[in-house]
Amino acid sequence: MSDKYILPEFEDIKNASVRIKEYIHRTPVLTSQSINELTGAHIFFKCENFQKAGAFKARGAINAVLQLSSEDLEKGVATHSSGNHAAALAMAAKIAGAQAHIVMPENAPKIKVAAVKQYGGIITFCEPTLEDRESVLKDVSNRTGAVFIPPYNHPHIIAGQGTAALELIVETKYLDIIMAPVGGGGLLSGTAIASKHLSSNITVIGAEPEQADDAYQSFKSGQLIPAKNPITIADGLKTSLGTLTFEAIQKFTDEIYTVSESAISDAMRMIWERMKIIVEPSCAVPLAAIFTYPEYFRGKKTGIILSGGNVDLHRLPWHQ
Repeated sequence: MSDKYILPEFEDIKNASVRIKEYIHRTPVLTSQSINELTGAHIFFKCENFQKAGAFKARGAINAVLQLSSEDLEKGVATHSSGNHAAALAMAAKIAGAQAHIVMPENAPKIKVAAVKQYGGIITFCEPTLEDRESVLKDVSNRTGAVFIPPYNHPHIIAGQGTAALELIVETKYLDIIMAPVGGGGLLSGTAIASKHLSSNITVIGAEPEQADDAYQSFKSGQLIPAKNPITIADGLKTSLGTLTFEAIQKFTDEIYTVSESAISDAMRMIWERMKIIVEPSCAVPLAAIFTYPEYFRGKKTGIILSGGNVDLHRLPWHQ
């Protein structure tokens, strides 16, 4: 994959939707009357926690792998990830008949490690820092010749992630606001590009933990500010923005809200209790933002991408 990346366009998201259609679930859009009453908003949840490999990441990974040449597939693919992209890439590689080499931090949730192994991925563990992840990945790629598939900072990944918002907006017909959590920014970038094309009046909002607020800082300052070993229960949102996702978010996103750890835990528990579905902490951050800033969302038709459901049942935040 070339290092000279350019932002995908809406046409790329449409093409991705066709390309990955037979390999993914078209996930349901659910509502909760009780959550609507509590927030005063009209919320539509796009349930990517029901997606294959348990998260929206399957969309981008499959879209990227299916565009590799046969020569690249023979070499295999490689990435670093705390979990959801790891499992998604292992699954995508299995679909394409390729080997997946995955670098994971040693503190990655056990359920995500198990998912990678289930799809046949070869795991190399590393220290839980971005520097070590990248260093170990370089060693693995040099040793194997595998093609690096970034977790988020690539147009094929962003286009694939944008298909979730495309489906949500088509199904709901009209939204005032669309929200996605932001870590590396692939989901928010794809969501923003798709949403702004489909509706010029829609407001695109990212949601991020206060204790991992590099995207918020970058968005507000206009300069890419990397995360510095953030500590948050939303393990999927610890990653820094990439150059491409930062560009997309600056161009197409209207606002980023940050929320406390307790707000994330409360929102996650509410989704479990009121909607009877399992979501991981990262997934609950947008709903936490609605509860934190209720006046902004009151009376508005708001779509949320529920990003994933790969949660370690031994590490539930309300039991810590």
